[in-house]
Amino acid sequence: QVELVESGGGLVQAGGSLKLSCTASGTFFSINTMGWYRQGPGKQRELVATISSGGGTNYADSVKGRFAITRDNAKKMVYLQMNSLKTEDTGVYYCNVDVVRRLFYPTDNYWGQGTQVTVSS
Repeated sequence: QVELVESGGGLVQAGGSLKLSCTASGTFFSINTMGWYRQGPGKQRELVATISSGGGTNYADSVKGRFAITRDNAKKMVYLQMNSLKTEDTGVYYCNVDVVRRLFYPTDNYWGQGTQVTVSS
């Protein structure tokens, strides 16, 4: 079993910054893509950013230039640096990873429990 634990959420004023962290634990062979998703009030869950095992990144248009996703493979962690936050960035942020539990096994997908980010005006 793989467990994801997020941290770093909180309340911040518009224009401020927050950094989210997610740690993967458990027994597995490798981690492929890692990412962050969010779900705002009354909205569907949406992609924020992803990062591949090789470091390639992908961002939602709404966060390009403001957010940066990074990973530390040795620590099995993924981060989301959020700058110039806007009220519309408010929501629950979820960590998501694709894990290969054993060599030659197919990829399994896991979600964290979510961390609340609230941006006030």
